[in-house]
Amino acid sequence: MELRQLNTFRMVANVQSFSRAATALNYVQSSITAQIQALEEELGARLFDRLGKRIALTEAGQRLLHYTEKILELVEEARNAVKDEDEEVTGSVTISATESLCTYMLPAILQQFRKLYPQARVIFRPLILPDVRGSVSDGSVDIAFFIDEAMPSNSLIVENLLNEPVLLLASPDHPLASFPSLQSSQLQDELFLLTERGYGYRNLFEHALHKAGIDTVNQLEFSSVEAIKQCAMVGMGIAFLPRITVTTELAQERLVALTWSQHDFHAATQMIWHKEKWISPAMQAFIAVTHEVLDTRLVPTVN
Repeated sequence: MELRQLNTFRMVANVQSFSRAATALNYVQSSITAQIQALEEELGARLFDRLGKRIALTEAGQRLLHYTEKILELVEEARNAVKDEDEEVTGSVTISATESLCTYMLPAILQQFRKLYPQARVIFRPLILPDVRGSVSDGSVDIAFFIDEAMPSNSLIVENLLNEPVLLLASPDHPLASFPSLQSSQLQDELFLLTERGYGYRNLFEHALHKAGIDTVNQLEFSSVEAIKQCAMVGMGIAFLPRITVTTELAQERLVALTWSQHDFHAATQMIWHKEKWISPAMQAFIAVTHEVLDTRLVPTVN
């Protein structure tokens, strides 16, 4: 096995596409295919299932990816151990974020990181919240971002970056929009537009409904924050979303925030990485840029 082949294999596994891997590594696609085929022949195992235009790791590929991450991380650690401290930051960092932060927070961080460290490479893996922690735990993602309840972890460093208000939202024409404050009874028969189960801030809302005695709830589940906003804006129901996702709609008065008496919801924008993972110069630089862009002053919570 060659390091070049392992690096290519990791990239294909991360982006789940031969063509996207070729673009990211500046290869022609035939070179990517040849490297993967050579690796499969040497190992005597198929590493990817070809499912039409999609690919997916086989069980053998998943096992190899675990060792590939360790090998390439050790190689990068060795390179950085012997290079001049004044040399430019290189290497790669694999990050992930949920849809809302990918859309509304990460672009500014990625832009600044690219500006300061043009020789470093960022690999982005979009994930839904239930998969984020597992991907950091198994090493396939270096740093992840999401909005959730503040929760400690035995194996992860969890840094609460920002306190994020979570709002009840409706169209300005919704019947409840005219009330300065809502009582629990007024929410009993409303249709709620919610993210899929597994999102921490949804758990906050459902817990509040249960505590208020609202046990029978009409709801629609969406995998997309944008879909929830569009449905709320046309008056389909009441959305429950982090404020960061609706700042434009609130400013343009396409959505209004509803006040539920004695209920104030907050979650945390969090950044996590594995406690035992070697912090490469690229990782260290990305964490620093995140702090710079967000101007955060909170202290990491380590358990």
